[in-house]
Amino acid sequence: MVKFTKQNFFFLVGGMIIYVVDIGVDFWVASRYFCQGQYSWSILILCFRGLSSIITQIFSYEWFKNDWEGTDTGKLKLVFLVHLFHCGIFIRYWFALKYGCQAAFKQTSSRGTSETDPSNFIQKQTIDAVTDINMLRVFKAFLETTPQLFLQIYILMEHGKTHFYQYAAIMMSFCGISLSMVDYQISLRKSLPDKDEFHLFSKFVYLFYKLLTITSWILSISLITLLNVRISVILLIFLWICGFIWTLKQNTTFCKSKKMEYLYRTVVGIILFFSFFNIKGRRTKFCISIYYATHTVVTLGILFVYMFWKPSIIKEICFTIVSILTLSSLVLGIIFLVVYYSHFHPTTYCTPQAYSDEMDGGAGQKVRVKSGRFQNFLMQ
Repeated sequence: MVKFTKQNFFFLVGGMIIYVVDIGVDFWVASRYFCQGQYSWSILILCFRGLSSIITQIFSYEWFKNDWEGTDTGKLKLVFLVHLFHCGIFIRYWFALKYGCQAAFKQTSSRGTSETDPSNFIQKQTIDAVTDINMLRVFKAFLETTPQLFLQIYILMEHGKTHFYQYAAIMMSFCGISLSMVDYQISLRKSLPDKDEFHLFSKFVYLFYKLLTITSWILSISLITLLNVRISVILLIFLWICGFIWTLKQNTTFCKSKKMEYLYRTVVGIILFFSFFNIKGRRTKFCISIYYATHTVVTLGILFVYMFWKPSIIKEICFTIVSILTLSSLVLGIIFLVVYYSHFHPTTYCTPQAYSDEMDGGAGQKVRVKSGRFQNFLMQ
């Protein structure tokens, strides 16, 4: 059984600190735009933050309700109130830190013990708690962090003037996306059986694959938005519809209720707009090829339109530099993608039976191990 180590614990603490700092930076940047009379940018930043928070709170509370089904309703009402005030993620961090401290610092070595040994139960609790946090952070990364990165890059291109708080927002966005992607992949390896360990080099390959392809796509969408906002909005809606329809055809079973399942599929459609994810844990060589081939065609099409029309905005935003960054990010991202899927991608996925075992508890009792959410979540 994979262990939750001291290093994992410190990364968890660091992730929580960055989460809090990110919130502060968002409100700081929004207030700066508001003071400068840029009300639309300020409102958009707060809307991204608010929408992301609402959706993550909904999923977090639903997961608590599913996990605590049949328990004290008073406790669940208190959790509901905390989520109502958008602080649900901090409850999850509290549980993760509590279990993580026991797993990393207080438990004795359990060499030779099996996964069903009682001493490993706290390890599973810790990994499950951290996994839930990382799933929520994936939602946040694509509902708030990535759209805000697009907004900041678009503002820089449109106005050409830069301020420190804009660079701070872009830097925090890249940090947020990077941490959520890597932590997500680490949780995948820990939560599902028969996975290779996520080594340092493979982490960097995966990180560069994601960041470079997302950066290239954001630069492309920023360019088309500068050219024509309406065309950009139509393109965004069309691509989201394509992702949503593909998710519907996959017949996902992540949530217990139909309403939550449709909300989940809506969110996945947004995630698929920015980056590819395998939502059923199946081989997706054909799907991922089509996905990034489409991104490449759209990116090249946008650059060709600029070169053909030669609008005056090209000189203002240093079109040559932006186009080189866009193409180089795309090419390097695809190279890292090929390297990752050729050498570092886990090819064996868990079966539902993998989580159906019973663990021996104290005094001869049996503790039923519930199915992990990750087996129905976004996979890679």
